[in-house]
Amino acid sequence: MKGLLIVVSGFSGVGKGTIVKELLRRYPDVYELSISVTTRRMRLGEEEGREYFFRSREVFEEMIRNGDLLEHAVYNGNYYGTPKPYVLEKLSEGKNVILEIEMQGGAQIKRVFPEAQLLYIVPPNAKELFERLKHRNTETPEEIHRRLKRAIEETAYMPSYDFVVVNDDLEACIQEVHALFEHEREVFDERQRLAEKLKEQLVEITEEESYVTSVL
Repeated sequence: MKGLLIVVSGFSGVGKGTIVKELLRRYPDVYELSISVTTRRMRLGEEEGREYFFRSREVFEEMIRNGDLLEHAVYNGNYYGTPKPYVLEKLSEGKNVILEIEMQGGAQIKRVFPEAQLLYIVPPNAKELFERLKHRNTETPEEIHRRLKRAIEETAYMPSYDFVVVNDDLEACIQEVHALFEHEREVFDERQRLAEKLKEQLVEITEEESYVTSVL
C-alpha cells in the first residue's frame, strides 16, 4: 500500500524538529524524512543526499520548469524545494513521508497533492513559546522578537491545516502525533483497498460481452 505524505509545520521554537526526529528514530519502518533540494553551498560535514540534494541554480530552475518539485521557496537568496520523484518513490515503498516545511510550502503541497496530511504543532500559549525561544540561547532579543512577529503572520495558515496538536508535554505530543497518523494510515489503506476492489470489479464487468450487450 502507498504511504501517507505528511507535512509538519509550526512556529519557530515549538519543538517540531524534535518531534520529527523522535518519530523517525522510534518508527524507522513507518516514517521517512523527505530530503530537500537546495542551491546553497554544501557546508562542512554535510553529505549529498543526507542533509540535502545540492544542485546549481540552473538545474533547480529546470526542475521548476519540468514540474519536478512539489513545492519550492527562496530563503536568504537560495532556492529550497521538495523533489517530487524522491517523495513518490518513498510513498510507493509504503513509507509515510514527512516534510518539515514552512506553512507556505504546506499550502503549495496541498494544492498539488490534495491527499497530503497537514499537521501544525503549536505551543500551549504565547508566553510558553517566548520562554522556549529565550532558553534556547541561540538568538538575540531582536531575533526572538522577529520570530514572534513571524509567528503572528503564521497563525493565518492554521485553519487550512488538517490537524493541530499542542506540544505541552513532549512525550505525550509524540505519542499523540504517531497515534493520529496510525489512524489516518488505516483509513487511507482501507480507501485504497476499496478503490482497487471496485476497479477490478468494473474492469471485469465491462469486459463481459454479454453484460455490455444487455445494457446497450
